[in-house]
Amino acid sequence: MKKYIGYLLVFALSLTAISCNDDKIEDQSIFDTEAPARNEFDKWLMKNYVTPYNIEIKYKWEDIETDMSYDLAPAGLNQSKIMAQIIKYVWLEAYDEIAGINFMRTYVPKQILFVGSAAYDADTQTSTLGTAEGGLKVILYNINTIENNIDDPEVLNAYYFHTMHHEFSHILHQTKPYSTDFEKITPSEYVGAQWNEQADSTANRKGFVTPYAMDQPDEDFAEIISTYITNDQTYWESLLQQSGEKGAKLINQKFEIVKSYLQNSWNIDIDELRSVVLRRTSEIKDLDLENL
Repeated sequence: MKKYIGYLLVFALSLTAISCNDDKIEDQSIFDTEAPARNEFDKWLMKNYVTPYNIEIKYKWEDIETDMSYDLAPAGLNQSKIMAQIIKYVWLEAYDEIAGINFMRTYVPKQILFVGSAAYDADTQTSTLGTAEGGLKVILYNINTIENNIDDPEVLNAYYFHTMHHEFSHILHQTKPYSTDFEKITPSEYVGAQWNEQADSTANRKGFVTPYAMDQPDEDFAEIISTYITNDQTYWESLLQQSGEKGAKLINQKFEIVKSYLQNSWNIDIDELRSVVLRRTSEIKDLDLENL
C-alpha cells in the first residue's frame, strides 16, 4: 500500500512541475468560432424553411447523416435548389392550404436530407427513394435526376412526390395511431422483404395498391394515402378494376379506414387534399425554378 501511495505522490509532484512553467497562455481561441458564411441558397432556406416551418434542409454532404451501407453520391447545388422549391410548393404548401401552416409547423419533420443518388440494395435489387426516422428526419434520395424529369409528372410522382407523402403519412400515424381494424383486412398477405417479388397485378388482386404495401401494415397504410393523393380518379378506378372484385373490395375497405382516420384524427379531407396536390403538381411547369 505504501509503495502505491509513493507512486501517487511522485505523479502528483510531476504534474505540479509540468504545470508551473513559464509558457505564456494566449488569450486567442485555437478553435474556429465564426459561423459559416451563408450563400444565397442558404439565405433562401432560412427564409422559406427555417423561419416559417423550423425545418433544416441539409444538402451539403455529411456522410455521418446517411446509411453507410449504401454507395451514395452528394446532391448537386442546382438540383437541391430545384428540389427545395418543388417540395415547398407541392408538399408543404399543399398541406398549408388544407390544414393551415400551424399543422405543418407542428408535425413536419425538423430535418430533410438531400442525397444525390438512390440507395440501391444489391441483395434485394431495390432502390430506396426516401426514409423517415422517428418523425424527426426525412431523407430524400435521387435528387440529382430532378432536372431531367421536371416535365414528366409520372416520374416526379414515382421518384419524389409519392415518397414525400408516404413518409409524412408515417409521421402522422406514429403521432396518432390508426385503427387496428386496418391490419385485420389482409392479415395473412403481408410478406415482409419479399414484397419486391410481387407483381403489381398480383398485389392488387390480393388487396394492395402496390407491391410495397405488402411489406407490413404501416407501409400498406402509407401507400394508400400516397397512391391516392398523387393520382387522379381515373387512375384509381383503373387500379380497382385491375384488382378484380375481391381485391377491389379489400382495397376499398382499407381506403375507408384511411379516409376516416385523416378526417377524424387530423380534420383532413383526403379528396380535397388530392385535388390540391394534383393542381399544384400540374403547376410546376409554371414555376421559375432557376431563380430563387
